[in-house]
Amino acid sequence: MQNKFYLTEKLPPYIFSAIYQLKSDAALRGMKILDFGMGNPDSAPPQHVMEKLSSLARDPKLFGYSVVGGIEILKKSLCDYYQRRFLVELDYKSETIVTIGAKEGIASLATAISDDKNYICTPSPFYPIHNFAFVISKGKTNHINAISAMDFLVKFKKHVESKSHKPQAVIVSYPCNPTTEIADLDFYRELVDFCKKHQIYIISDLAYCELYFSEKDKPHSILEVPGAKDIAIEFTSISKSYSMAGCRVGFAAGNKILINALYKIKSYLDYGSFNPLQIVAADALSEKSDEYLKNLRALYKNRGEFLVNLFETELGWKVEKPKASMFLWAKLPQKFSAFSSFDFCKKMIEEISVAATPGSAFGKNGEGFVRFSLIHDEENMRRALEQMKKIF
Repeated sequence: MQNKFYLTEKLPPYIFSAIYQLKSDAALRGMKILDFGMGNPDSAPPQHVMEKLSSLARDPKLFGYSVVGGIEILKKSLCDYYQRRFLVELDYKSETIVTIGAKEGIASLATAISDDKNYICTPSPFYPIHNFAFVISKGKTNHINAISAMDFLVKFKKHVESKSHKPQAVIVSYPCNPTTEIADLDFYRELVDFCKKHQIYIISDLAYCELYFSEKDKPHSILEVPGAKDIAIEFTSISKSYSMAGCRVGFAAGNKILINALYKIKSYLDYGSFNPLQIVAADALSEKSDEYLKNLRALYKNRGEFLVNLFETELGWKVEKPKASMFLWAKLPQKFSAFSSFDFCKKMIEEISVAATPGSAFGKNGEGFVRFSLIHDEENMRRALEQMKKIF
């Protein structure tokens, strides 16, 4: 009987699973892990969202199947959000769709558009699904090694212009997980103009668009660029911006052809998220959450500055302050330059009970870096620092 399969053999070992196993083994030995690995928000969702969900959960009529592509009230709320936040007009019927989180949406889109003749381009480092969604769909990917958005754009354009076979699509994600890099509107304008010229679709992952730390760094939507909807689709989510990661509700907006392709695949695969979760997601996207978002941004900004300061003053580890997202992206300190990022994280877990994510989890170009999630208060960050002093 077959015990090896095409996809499971083609996919590399999942580094996140390996780190999870290290944490589990440490816990079995009685170690209490201070976990800065997974980007799992520690804040409560908006109060009005929790109160509404509590009420909706008592309605037995809401426990049946939902509808493919999302309920109307949520799709209209997404359109209102785009109009208010980005001044972008959307047709909720043909230019939006609800997904089971942005990750599922991107994976389902990859299933819809991949074939063995085309390939997509993605920056490296990359959020894993940006690459492996296409690998799983038996498509091909080409990695553009770049940290900054403009460096990626220059290298991407050079790649396209040097090839007779153009990519089917390109993925961009700013603010970026893991690097925290941001992109301005000029970046999107240039990308849209170039991709229109070469007939390349753009897939934008905007999952961290509400987690920015100054008005000048406020993220833009690619759909703000006139004509972008001709070639671009954009994914967003309630997971990080509203601390609702477990709800698994995300969205896509933009190009009608890609929205329709995504809808067709999802019609075979799922009936969408639990109806009450979609209803409260619509509430989260409303203006009622504005004060919540303001406070959440301040929380992550303060945590980032606090941890950067601790690293520099107490460990001599210079780390750049993030301008957005909920992460720190840190180059391994000189003392550990001979370590792989995985071995460095393994050492921290096994010796000092502190967990982070190795940069190699985000592609080969992430090697030599480590990602810390800003999911602990100052007391726990200080505790982690005292532990880290033991190996620095």
